[in-house]
Amino acid sequence: EIFPYSKMAAHKRRGTSGVLKDKEQLYRLIVSQLKYDGFETAAAQLLDALPRQSLGSSERLSHLVRLGLQSEGTSSKRRGSFEGPELEGVDLECESDEVKRVACPNEFDWVYHTVHKAPVLTATFSNDGNLAATASVDTTIKVLDVDRMMAKSQHQVGDSHPVLRTLYDHNDAVTSLDFHPSAPYLASGSKDCTIKFFEYSRPAVKKASQLIQEVARVNSIAFHPSGDYLLAGTDQSTLRLYDVNTFQCFVSANAKDQHCGPITSIDYTTDGRMYVSSSRDGRIRVWDGISNRCIAVFQRAHEGAEVTSVTFSRNAKYILSAGKDGFAILWELAAGRPLNYYSPERKYIADFPINATFSHTEDYILVPDERNHFVNVWDTRTTAVLKPIKTGHSNIVRCVSYSKNHPVFITTSDDYRIKFWMKCEGTNMR
Repeated sequence: EIFPYSKMAAHKRRGTSGVLKDKEQLYRLIVSQLKYDGFETAAAQLLDALPRQSLGSSERLSHLVRLGLQSEGTSSKRRGSFEGPELEGVDLECESDEVKRVACPNEFDWVYHTVHKAPVLTATFSNDGNLAATASVDTTIKVLDVDRMMAKSQHQVGDSHPVLRTLYDHNDAVTSLDFHPSAPYLASGSKDCTIKFFEYSRPAVKKASQLIQEVARVNSIAFHPSGDYLLAGTDQSTLRLYDVNTFQCFVSANAKDQHCGPITSIDYTTDGRMYVSSSRDGRIRVWDGISNRCIAVFQRAHEGAEVTSVTFSRNAKYILSAGKDGFAILWELAAGRPLNYYSPERKYIADFPINATFSHTEDYILVPDERNHFVNVWDTRTTAVLKPIKTGHSNIVRCVSYSKNHPVFITTSDDYRIKFWMKCEGTNMR
């Protein structure tokens, strides 16, 4: 098994990013407690194994243990940088006259950047938004701490480097990433025809713990919201569903359900009841998440051009797609028709796959523009073209990845760099 059941249950209770941060906090609390109790030698030995940071003596660990024992059987919500009401997302059927209160992404600044050794193809955020990951043609994957990247906006100095892990195990470019919804695992797909699973909570482990051998280049992967299954789209036309505990593979029993060309993108609804796929055949297919059967097809979705990305809105009423025709389109799922078109000011045919993404509130849509290294921005509801984001990248922007629940995003580029963006008062780092 890739995820032993007892271990999986424990990870689900803790959450993804908590595994890394809670361990570091735990060790520091142990050091403080040892100092408080007079065990200076033991405290010094443990401190030597941790990043340098001044620690005073404290009995906080004993206090927390007492509180934990008193409230055993209950769970407390982990406090983090991002706390707030649950986001509802866009709903064009129930619009209000209330003015948007969220900042437009073109008001954001990049506050942190790091580099790979080759073009960076993709990026993703964990479900809780506290971790991010990037992948490159150089075959490596970087796992980053969002809180630490945010701290760079305040010009904080110290030993807290945002790159938590650099993972090495693929033999060719890494094309797709997805965090497990609840356990500390990151899945990656590659041109080397493998899907690999990394347990990133273990600092010394840089290699994958398990892999799935595919027969073609892997273009897109997506975990089911339960974490028990993984969808895989490859250069073959058949969409595959894997049980991550047994690696058993499932495909639709009806061959007519499948695409007629390589699969480029896949995405689940938040409840897992449906998923969507796109292909170089120009079609978008919607699937039943229970029966694994195709339930709708959007023919010639982008006038026959290759469809390069698809994603569901939070409420699963809409699908956002992008294609090599340069357009992004918002589809109304119930009616099976395009609802809104998002066109660049000057039309063009893209040479590289482009992705369209919602902002965290789904008020805005972002699409990279390969002609000028900008990111185009539209109002989701009105389709108004807004001021583009001048990224400062010196080559094509390959991917824009927006956190699903927080006002931050990442751009990746063929200039080998990734940039982390957020709203900053009084700064302009572009």
